[in-house]
Amino acid sequence: MKAVGYTESLPINDPNALQDVELPQPVAEGRDLLVRVRAIGVNPVDFKVRQRAAPEPGEVKVLGWDAVGEVVATGEGVSLFKPGDQVYYAGDVTRQGSNAEYQTVDERIVGRKPASLNDAEAAALPLTTITAWEMLFDHLGLEQQTAGEITPTNDVILVVGAAGGVGSILIQLAKNLTGATVVATASRPESRQWVEALGADFVVNHREPLQAQIQQLVSEGKIASITHVASLNATDQYFDDYVAVLKPFGRIAMIDDPDSLDVMKIKPKSLSLHIEFMFARSMHNADDMKVQHDLLEKVASLVDQGHIRTTAGKNLGVINAHNLRSAHTELEAGTAVGKIVLEGFE
Repeated sequence: MKAVGYTESLPINDPNALQDVELPQPVAEGRDLLVRVRAIGVNPVDFKVRQRAAPEPGEVKVLGWDAVGEVVATGEGVSLFKPGDQVYYAGDVTRQGSNAEYQTVDERIVGRKPASLNDAEAAALPLTTITAWEMLFDHLGLEQQTAGEITPTNDVILVVGAAGGVGSILIQLAKNLTGATVVATASRPESRQWVEALGADFVVNHREPLQAQIQQLVSEGKIASITHVASLNATDQYFDDYVAVLKPFGRIAMIDDPDSLDVMKIKPKSLSLHIEFMFARSMHNADDMKVQHDLLEKVASLVDQGHIRTTAGKNLGVINAHNLRSAHTELEAGTAVGKIVLEGFE
């Protein structure tokens, strides 16, 4: 089968950083599905793994943790899907990824593709959806309500790095499933327009002092004090701002990898700090892995009901090494708005 992989960790401007390769087609066993991949999304985790995890000598590492495709075979333990089903999923970071024509994936972390989206539109959603959902409801502890029947609450969530992939779906989930007020950060005009279109109630510029902007919104009576922070990048840069603007007993959830944080700064307000890693369940074969299947199914329904829209920002064309190098380059530069997707094999 066709695939895109790498044999050593190299800078993305090296032609060998990602290469077109031919690999054996995997076989579905146990609770695995064999999926014919039709579209993929690209995430920061892709370039982070490429930079940090060199394959064993003679091995090819295949990246990719967002996919849409068709189930073509199932293992003997599968009960949730059958061949012919159209699915979307993020997969397992400890296994070969979705930058390949075929992939095996545990059915418990797979959902049925939203019927109202095309393959590329749906491929933008799985990893970021799971991440945002776990941040909002598992870590930040926001009350989940029913879409279309939202009662406003006193919760105010600050979303830092809101125009990226996770922020783009987190804003929508917060607005459609909680009563929270959403304050998003964005700096460029296109980023600001994007997060406003997704439902952000207020937008502040993360390139200017955050604390002053938040305090102005509070003093003008536009928002109550911040109760929750979703920190999607540069946590170390904004950590002091979080401590300053959060109410006592507020919560911070982060997904990035700061070199260090002085966590004792949160003690005077009795704040809590949570780290979200959406691969934790699959990596450790958690007893409750199926909750990721369940949430993907629920979000597919929300999409088909018109509550949630795709977060695809740019389609770079077919799945090959050249286009994936372009995707990694843009993500490493931190300039992507929404999700980068690719579709089909030549």
